[in-house]
Amino acid sequence: MSRCLNIGIAGAGIGGLAAGAFLARDGHRVSVFDQFDAAGPVGSGLMLQETGLVILDQLGLRDAAEGLGAPITRLWGVSADTGRSVLDVRYAALRPALHGIGIQRTALFTLLEGAASASGARLVPATRITAANPETGTLVDHQGGAQGPFDLVIDALGVRSVLSSAPAKALPYGALWATLPWPEKGPFDAEALEQRYQAARKMAGIMPSGRARAGDADSLTYFWSIRSEAYEAFRTAPLAHWKDAARALWPETAMLVDQIVDHDQLTFARYRHRTHWPAAEGRLIHIGDSWHAASPQLGQGANMALLDAFALARAVRGGGTASETAALYVRQRAAHVRLYQLMTWAFTPVYQSDSKLLPWVRDWLAAPVSKLWPAPPVLAALVGGGLGSPLKKLGLKAGR
Repeated sequence: MSRCLNIGIAGAGIGGLAAGAFLARDGHRVSVFDQFDAAGPVGSGLMLQETGLVILDQLGLRDAAEGLGAPITRLWGVSADTGRSVLDVRYAALRPALHGIGIQRTALFTLLEGAASASGARLVPATRITAANPETGTLVDHQGGAQGPFDLVIDALGVRSVLSSAPAKALPYGALWATLPWPEKGPFDAEALEQRYQAARKMAGIMPSGRARAGDADSLTYFWSIRSEAYEAFRTAPLAHWKDAARALWPETAMLVDQIVDHDQLTFARYRHRTHWPAAEGRLIHIGDSWHAASPQLGQGANMALLDAFALARAVRGGGTASETAALYVRQRAAHVRLYQLMTWAFTPVYQSDSKLLPWVRDWLAAPVSKLWPAPPVLAALVGGGLGSPLKKLGLKAGR
């Protein structure tokens, strides 16, 4: 490949913008195509783990992200059936200063969009990409127009990408999400992602999610687990029916549930699980959910996309051919992707499924064992994204 490449990125999400920022900063001509008239985030809050924060630091964005986000030092879940604490992951079990960050998607998107623009990436709105030719490096838009050819094409369209293999059917459970003000007086831990479960059929959660802009009031992300096929029934039923169930599962959240007065305040997210292989074909490379989609149970989605973006930029710096660049990119990320795909696949049914056995095992066997060494530091490493040493493979170190 030449030193200055012409690069087309399909999708202006977290991975696409981060890749655009890194690659444009390295001197490449980068165009980022997005289907919306004005690119913007979709969804509510998310978790940044140490892996993602280290990548943001490479863009000079870590301090800003931590300033807008809320520190999370603990993941804590309680079974409503038994009153037992069945999830208690403390980051400090691995390293005292380790923590996650709850952040609004709007805040993270704004930071990454600014970094991409400042680096020289060109954002092309109102251009929905419908196809790509991996051999010629050409993208096709929704009007049948050809974009490119590009030396490198990056698929950052997410789980529903038309450029990668169709995901398997949606997982049985998705979630309703809402961003709400953090209550001035309430029983919730300001540094914990808290959850309540009824078996694995019902789950409610609260995550501190900082503020969209400096000076705004603090917020939280409220989420409610729901079977995918039940969403239409939820939409047509009186909202009071859902509110009654939400209060019954977690009475202390009544002050939050009462703020939701319209179905549209709750955004429904369907979850899918699949890995697209190969991760690279000719000049086309997949990143983020276009490569590896999973439920958000371990809070890794945004962090994996950021790791992919940095790994790809690092591979491009190697100056090899398209196939050599793709091979280096995959070598840097494949083991970590496989590990977290497996772990997410294993953990999700324990907290979101119709199983009667798995919640019993969780509550009465797994929960007590998880408190015994070496489980606490291993669990902290798992949720922090550090299992498999993904940063080391990229020549980076955790911490500051």
